[in-house]
Amino acid sequence: MNQSWVRFNESNPGTTVFGDVEKNTFDIGLRRTRIQMYGQITDRAFVYFQFGMNNFNRTYQMDNNRKIQSFFHDALGEYRITKGNELKLGGGLTIANGLSRFSNPSVGTIMTLDLPVFAQATVDQTDLFSRKLSVYARGQLGKLDYRLVLTDPFSVNSAGTSIATNAAGNIQPITKRAPDSKDATFANIGHTYQYQGYFSYNFWEKEPHLTPYMTGTYLGKRKVLNLAAGAIYQSKAMWRLNSDSATTYDDMFLWSVEGYLDSYINKDKNDAISVYLGYFNYNFGKNYLRYNGIMNPANGLVNSANAPSGSFGNAVPMMGTGQVIYAQLGYLLPHESGKPGIMPFASYTRSDFDKLKDPANIYDIGVNLLMNGHKSKLSFDYQNRPAYNSDYTVGQRKSCFILQYQIFI
Repeated sequence: MNQSWVRFNESNPGTTVFGDVEKNTFDIGLRRTRIQMYGQITDRAFVYFQFGMNNFNRTYQMDNNRKIQSFFHDALGEYRITKGNELKLGGGLTIANGLSRFSNPSVGTIMTLDLPVFAQATVDQTDLFSRKLSVYARGQLGKLDYRLVLTDPFSVNSAGTSIATNAAGNIQPITKRAPDSKDATFANIGHTYQYQGYFSYNFWEKEPHLTPYMTGTYLGKRKVLNLAAGAIYQSKAMWRLNSDSATTYDDMFLWSVEGYLDSYINKDKNDAISVYLGYFNYNFGKNYLRYNGIMNPANGLVNSANAPSGSFGNAVPMMGTGQVIYAQLGYLLPHESGKPGIMPFASYTRSDFDKLKDPANIYDIGVNLLMNGHKSKLSFDYQNRPAYNSDYTVGQRKSCFILQYQIFI
């Protein structure tokens, strides 16, 4: 799969690109480039690998080297215990997560141009692009689809921040230090396990169960309606300074409830509808807030900017302690079988994080030209987002226009 982007973005206030102040940016990039390898080794044993790269544009670099890119996203083995799909046990580096269907997304089948990435709540902090070292049980009991996951999370120290080395080039032991803020962040010291669960009740057809990934839209090929709930818990995942400037740890507890409808309307006309509504409750500890910009076209902020740290380019307050409501709606217009289809879509995200004085309301509207379903798809998206002042009030609103071509084998 390859997703190529051409994008025009109105920059957040104070944005710089390689040191120059830029009010607008135009960039070309690869949002995702992936190769999948999977198969049924025996009638019960299944193996899945995914290799690739993400967010490859002009600002990408790792330790000042743009050539360090591709990595294994998934490497898992799974064994089906029962005759049917009632129980499968698996483990490895896997997308199998609790919380939400968008925490386990099949990115090649999403309806909107991009994912609601906030649902991948710990992405690249204590996981590898939302993949985690886990063992899990998943299956389908009647109309109930479930997954239970035990995760051994990565340390935030390996999230990409440089670590000192000695003269021989060997990594030095991490020096124990205290948090430097009264706002919670992921703890640098200590290690605990993560417990996850996700349960979905299918009122109509059952969803496919080959991999842990969950489909975005079936484009009228199925009739699916489900209600679901999920959660992630990790003790002492976060730390901060208390009122006495002493180190205190907070547990991380994230949960959601959601509804999903994806169905044909008239089989003879090949039209379909897709609807999603989810409520997310995030507790990362006191006043946790993380800014993130998808494949950010910028890489800096002027010192004099009246803006929060990390808010350059297209960044928004994406994750934080508080609540998120997310909704999306799409309609596949009537078309002849085997002919291209058109699917307009819209989505809305409202984030009420404790650190923000004004909620973050993000609006997306776009359209897919489905030349061959998801295999060959041209998508356009217009996004309108808030830009915050340094006191976390909304100062301006900014726009972004994206054209994407997806090829998916």
